[in-house]
This record gives sequence, structure tokens and C-alpha cells, in this order.
Amino acid sequence: MTQAGINPDVVTYNSLIAGAARNCLFSKSSELFDEMLELGIVPDIWTFNTLIHCFFKLGNPEEATRFFEGIFYHGLLPCPTTFNIMINGLCMNGYTDNALRWLRDLQRNGFVPGLVTYNILLSWFCKAGRLGTARRILKELAASGYAPNAVTYTTVLKFCLRSRNFEQALEILQEMSDKGYTYDGFAYCTVVGALVKIGRIKEATYYMEKMVRSGVEHDLVSYNTLLNLYCKEGNVEAVYQLLGEIQKGGLECDEYTHTILIDNMCKTGNIQGAQQHMKEMGLHSHLVALNSVIDGLGKAGEIDHALKKFESMEAADSFTYSSLIHNLCKARRFLCASKLLFSCLKSGMKMLPSVKRAVIDGLHYSGFHKEARNLRSKIRLLVKLH
Repeated sequence: MTQAGINPDVVTYNSLIAGAARNCLFSKSSELFDEMLELGIVPDIWTFNTLIHCFFKLGNPEEATRFFEGIFYHGLLPCPTTFNIMINGLCMNGYTDNALRWLRDLQRNGFVPGLVTYNILLSWFCKAGRLGTARRILKELAASGYAPNAVTYTTVLKFCLRSRNFEQALEILQEMSDKGYTYDGFAYCTVVGALVKIGRIKEATYYMEKMVRSGVEHDLVSYNTLLNLYCKEGNVEAVYQLLGEIQKGGLECDEYTHTILIDNMCKTGNIQGAQQHMKEMGLHSHLVALNSVIDGLGKAGEIDHALKKFESMEAADSFTYSSLIHNLCKARRFLCASKLLFSCLKSGMKMLPSVKRAVIDGLHYSGFHKEARNLRSKIRLLVKLH
């Protein structure tokens, strides 16, 4: 621009600031703002909107708030987008209650929140598990005269599924359909995936067929959901047919596709095939795949092999520990299960009460009363320390 004799203006700098922010060059965004002020270029509201979002994303709400105050210093007025960025940013940084209080202050000063504002608040309160507040916001949205859109519905849908309120989730899906919302396969795949997890295969199949009838084109997410469904049904022929369809469609199977297949092999007792598939796909250190193999080995009675596989792992999660402990208890290896449980809890990892009970009860029934009492005392002490 300099060589062409063109002077940069506010639009130029807004583009540069936004580009730096998108590439996580947050300090560069701030430098560009200082540079434009030195050149005498007056920032506009979009300059501030970008910088506020930038510093909220960086996890620096104080700096974001400073730039919000800078709007008034430069004789500008915030627009609805500015308020939405502030509300979203506060929620993003864990200040959901502050965001809601701030909105109430704005409303008392004449601000009328739009559908986007309500969707932002709904999304964050759902993520925080604040169902009561989310419901109140939803009622307020309905009373405001705005009709919930697909974003509103899918936000609440995801929350219902996460909180295992499946009946309400299905009602929402039906309501979306009745109101004629056009949406991709996300809602269907989310519902089907949840139904498969809890073993409601018949209903999962119904919604998957409904998705196909509605004309939604398959992407890899929907293929993976369908593959998981066929594996749970034990429909081997459909599994291989679907894999062929994925290849014909020019899609590449991802890690999730392969872990579904590995998990299915382990559940059907084909542990060797699962391990071979892991090796071929380069998933020898993939946590989810390893968890499936370890659980499969334990259920097949190869508990020593499962322990060796566990010891070779670079990292483990709560599922690794809980499945291995359960399988050790099944093999009546209660002392080994006790040591593993304690080391897991000592590292700060949380375990379900049922896992702890299985080990303590197993020790008692096997005559290890002293060990059971010691383990219970150690667990109580760890709870106090944590």
C-alpha cells in the first residue's frame, strides 16, 4: 500500500487487527491499535469490538473491559454486537452471573436483547449445568416475542442429552421438526449417539432412518454415528457395507471411525483383530482404543495381559482405571485392585462410588478385613486432603 501511494485507513487497520486476532497474535492486535492512534487514524466501533473479543479470548477480561470503556473515551457508542461480545466474553471467562447482571443493568437503561443475546446466555448456562437459569432465560425469550431458532433448540437439546433427560430431548427434536426448521444432521446424530449409549437401539434406528428420509446428506459424523449403531446391533454385514460406502463417497475414515471398529472387535471377543487393526492404523498409543483393548482382555479373562498393556500406557484416564479395577475384582484379585484404586485416587483422579464399593466389599468377602479398613481410612484421608 505504501509503495502504491495508498494511505491505510480505519478499515485497513480493522482488517489487520482481526487477522492478528484470528491467528492468536493478541499482542500484535494491541500493537496495531497503538500504531493506528499514532498515525492519527480514529478507531470505530468495530475496532473496539474486535479488540474486546480478542482479549476475552486471551483470557484477559480486565483488558477487554478497558477497551470497552475506551469506546466512550473516543466519543463512540456501543452497538448490540458490542454488548453480545461482552456478554459472551464474560461467560467464556467464567463470569456467567456477572454477564446476566450486566444484561439486567443494560435492560434497565433501555437495551432490548435480541435472539442472539438469549442464545449466547442459554448456551453458557447450559454448559455450566445451570438448568434452572437456562429455563428462566428460555421463558423470557418466549415472552419477548422472539421465536426460538434452530440454534436455540440445538443448545437446549445438547443440554438435555448431557443431563440424560432423553425424553425432553426427543420432544425438542419433534418440535423442531413440527416448526419446519431446516438443519443438518447434527441434531439427529447427537440424539442417535445418546440413545445408542444407553442401549435404546430401536429408537436410535428410527431416528437414523428419519434423518435419511429427511434428505440430510451423510458426512463423516453421520457415518460414524451409523457405524456405531450397526456395531451395537451386531449387524456385521451392514458395518462392512457402510465402510465401503464411506470409501466410495471419497471420505477418509478418521480416528473415531477406527476406535468404533476396535471397540466392537473387543466386545465380540476378537482382541487379536483389534490389536492388529490398531497397529495397521498407527493407533498403538491411542487412549480410547487402548481402553477398549484393556477392557476386552479383562472381560475375556486375560487379566495379566490387560495389566501388562496398562503398564505400557503413556497416559490413562478414569475409564482405564475403573474398567481394569472392575475386571480385577471379577478375577478376585482384590489386593491388586486395592493398590490400583488407591494410586488412582492419590493422583487426584475421581472414581465412581460403585468402583470403591466393589473393591472394599471384595476385600471383606475374601477375608482381608484389615486391608478393607485401611483402604477405607486412606480414601477418607484423601477426600479431606483434596
